[in-house]
This record gives sequence, C-alpha cells and structure tokens, in this order.
Amino acid sequence: MAASAVPAFLDELRWRGVLHQTTSPALDDYLAAGVRTAYAGFDPTADSLTIGNAIPMLMLARWQRCGHRPIVLMGGGTGLIGDPSGKSSERTLMDPERVRHHVACQRRIFERAIDFTGTHAAEIVDNAEWLGKLGFLEVLRDIGKHFSVNQMIARDSVATRLRDREHGISFTEFSYMILQAYDYLHLFRTKGCTVQLGGSDQYGNIVSGIDLIRRHEGAEAHGITNQLVTAADGSKIGKSEKGAIFVTADRTSPWRFHQFWMNTPDADAVKYLRWFTFLPRERIEALELALAAKPEAREAQRVLADEMTTLFHGEAQTRRANAAAEALFSGEVRALDAAMLTEVAADLPSSSIVPSRLEGAGVPLADLLPETTLARSKREAREFLGAGAVFVNGAKAVPDTSVTREDLLHGAVILLRRGRRNWHAVRPADGA
Repeated sequence: MAASAVPAFLDELRWRGVLHQTTSPALDDYLAAGVRTAYAGFDPTADSLTIGNAIPMLMLARWQRCGHRPIVLMGGGTGLIGDPSGKSSERTLMDPERVRHHVACQRRIFERAIDFTGTHAAEIVDNAEWLGKLGFLEVLRDIGKHFSVNQMIARDSVATRLRDREHGISFTEFSYMILQAYDYLHLFRTKGCTVQLGGSDQYGNIVSGIDLIRRHEGAEAHGITNQLVTAADGSKIGKSEKGAIFVTADRTSPWRFHQFWMNTPDADAVKYLRWFTFLPRERIEALELALAAKPEAREAQRVLADEMTTLFHGEAQTRRANAAAEALFSGEVRALDAAMLTEVAADLPSSSIVPSRLEGAGVPLADLLPETTLARSKREAREFLGAGAVFVNGAKAVPDTSVTREDLLHGAVILLRRGRRNWHAVRPADGA
C-alpha cells in the first residue's frame, strides 16, 4: 500500500470517535513517513474474548487496513501475573497450564479480523517466550533500575489500591508494568515495533515502555490509546442479563450474539457502528439519518448485528440468526432446526414440566400457562385463550387446547407465545 494512505489511521480513529490520546503530537507525520509496526497485548484471562476486550483487535485490524503491520501479543507470561489496571482487588493467579490453554484458544479469534498473509501480514507472538527466560537479578539490574517507585505508585492503577487498606497491592501486581514495558522493548529490538495500541487505562503502562526504549536504545517510540467501550448510560459494554458476550460460538451462541447487537439502544447504535464495524463513513452517516427519521425500523441495529455476527461467526450464521428472528416474529418456529431451536429457547424465559403430564391427553393450557411467565392465574389464562392471544409452536390455541408429547419440537421443547412478543419455553424435566 502506498505511503500516502498511511496517515489515514489516526483520521480513521478520529471520525469514528475511538481515539483517546497519543503520546506525541507529531504522530501523524511519523505515520505518514512509511510503513510502521504496532502491537496490542491480550491477557489470557479466558479462553475467548468478550466484545469489550475485542476493541484492541479491531484497532490492529484498522491499523493494517491503513497500510501498517500489526503484531498480536499474547500474554502467556504476563498472564501469570495479572494486570492490576481497573481492578479493585488482586486477580486469582492462574496455573501455567490454564494460561497456555487460554492462549491457544484465543489465537483462532484474530484471523477473523486480521490478515496473516500478504504485504503487511500480521504476526502472533507470546511474551512467555522471552519473559520466561529473564532472571530475577537481570530484571532488577537491567530493567528495574529505570523505574522510579515514586512514579509507579502515582499511577492510578496502583494509587487506588494503595488507598484500599483491605486489599492493597502485592509486589507481584506492582511489577506488572515493568514486564509490560519490557515487552515493548523486546518487540522494538526484535520486530522493529515502534507503536503500541491499547485502551485508555493502559496509557501509563505504554509510557513506561516508551521510556524504557528511550533509556536502553536512545530511540523514540509511540503510543495510541482508544476510548474504553461504554454504553450511553456509562456502563461497560459486553454484558447482558445472561452474562458476558463472547465472540466465539462455544461461549456465546451466534443467535444470542446477534440478538445482543439487535437490542442495542438507539442512543448507542451509531456509536457502535463507528467503533466496531468497518463500514465506511458515508454508510454509517446514512444509517444515522435513517435511525433519526424512523427509529422503530431499527435499521442501524440490524446492520450492526449483521456486520458483527458475520465478522466473528460468518455469513451463514448471520443468515441463520436472521431466519430465526423472522421465525419468532412470524411464529413459524416449527421451521427451526434442532440446533437453532436450542439456541433460541436458551434465550427465552423457560420452565420445566414433568414428562408424564404430557402423556395421553396432555395438560390443558389453562392449567399450564400460570406455571409460565405468560399468565398470573388460571382466570387470566382463560381470558388470554378466549381472546385468541395464545399460540403453541406458532399455532393459535383455543380455550380447550392441551399440550402433549407430540408438541415437543425436535422432542425437546414447546414454545408458547402470548401476543406478538411474549415467548416462553417449556422443557421436560430431566430425570423425571
């Protein structure tokens, strides 16, 4: 890619509202002068990434699309210590085997957004490869002497913990910034890496690495931080009522992943299109106008959900998620395959039923509905049934309708609906 395209990176971050700060006002000129190498680090605290901590990965992807070379740094070494940034108490230390497992699991995620072939091919490295070879005396003599304890305790991540008499901070976590700074020095020496990307909470750690490079190599390095991902109400993104939203199907199903984005509040939809997708400015601005003119159509949320699901799960899963959403909207849930039925049902209010109640004539809906979230009493259940507001697997029920074993879709679940949007899943009780 021509050098003239290189300066687009910071401009791209600015219009998307992702850029938080840089360590040099001359960084635009530095990037314009040629192809640069940047890295972002990822802690192996889990075997997947949540959508919140996937932002640095997307930063690397944008870096590459603007003509630069990205490095994915897996924290196989620092993961044994734990970053104190943003933590009110010390992490539970993971054993080396679990850290290695998490590193191996996370590697597959990056290929979804970053290209590991071609002119500006990305590379994955693991800091366990060099941190594990450092001796304690070597760290104290050659690295630790360049760190001022006065400055270290002034860092927000440390100062906050020092004020907390109950938890405090251990020497282990206190030393984390030294190891992260050494990562930058090592990558500078071995990979020609001169830019570190990270969240705004990593600014202090990034500056430490820049200072270590200056002291050891007499050279200049840079840092770029992104805004931390929050919703309009100030809460962290990446959580739902059912827990964290991960980017891999084994932790969060593609259906639930798609639905998370579909349920984005209007106040956040356009911001997330800028932060998380690769859609061009013109397309996002058009969606912003459409959202303002017709918010009930939720076009911005639909595009956001489709883009994100396709990025992490592929087009086929996006099509399946949309088909399932249409099935729920229309009531044609019998068309769902067994796998998608399981995903959809898992995201609905649910209850269990003793299988024997489904034998023979089955159980009357008037008796069953009060046991679900769809009716508060038998009287209310009869009113809903009399009004034709209740559906069994998409088919309208009548006042004397009963459900039997034959109503179990794929032999696993009965989907009840009241009105257009109120669903409830009924499953046979295990072991009954």
